[in-house]
Amino acid sequence: MIKILIVDDEKPIRDLIDMNLTAAGYSCVAVQDGLAAIDAVDSHDFDLILLDIMLPGADGYDVMEYIRPLKIPVIFVSAKHEVRDRVKGLKLGADDYLIKPFDVAELLARVEAVLRRYNKADKKLTVGDVEIDIEARRVKRAGEPVPLTSKEFDLLMLFAENRNVALFRENLYEKVWDDEYYANSRTLDLHVQRLRRKLGWEKNLVAVYKIGYRLEI
Repeated sequence: MIKILIVDDEKPIRDLIDMNLTAAGYSCVAVQDGLAAIDAVDSHDFDLILLDIMLPGADGYDVMEYIRPLKIPVIFVSAKHEVRDRVKGLKLGADDYLIKPFDVAELLARVEAVLRRYNKADKKLTVGDVEIDIEARRVKRAGEPVPLTSKEFDLLMLFAENRNVALFRENLYEKVWDDEYYANSRTLDLHVQRLRRKLGWEKNLVAVYKIGYRLEI
């Protein structure tokens, strides 16, 4: 299982990130200051670090300097939004920089992108009794193959990678169909209905009023 270190001195943000990454299938360790982050890195093997900058003990830049030789992927997650802050973080070796406040779906997407870049992303996902072979683009439910169209599989991956997160209709449509969303389009709804039926997710794949859909696991 992919193991992620979360470093943030604000408990609500730390808990928010921890909860959503855990729901997405990652193993998380969360600490609140820079010195604790260094201790955690010395004690555990992490696949990715989400690192705030303004931290007690040692700031995020200091932590980045310490861990850079370890070659652990890092995403800075900070309220410091100036270009010079982003440039400094990236020059220190960070793989990405996300500005607070952030959308949880964007955070999860950036995490997945960095993990893929390092070939650390899971090749298979398990959601309840549904097994997804990402490379082969094959799906099984309770051990039995489930035939999906290409678009159904792409839609499934978005839900599986963003479990318990409400996804906007517009974003789902644009990412799967690579086209502009039209309010009167029924394409997304029909694909969601088929996924519900094929995967037994009638109670799990729920509509979110005025937003879109959420996979509740």
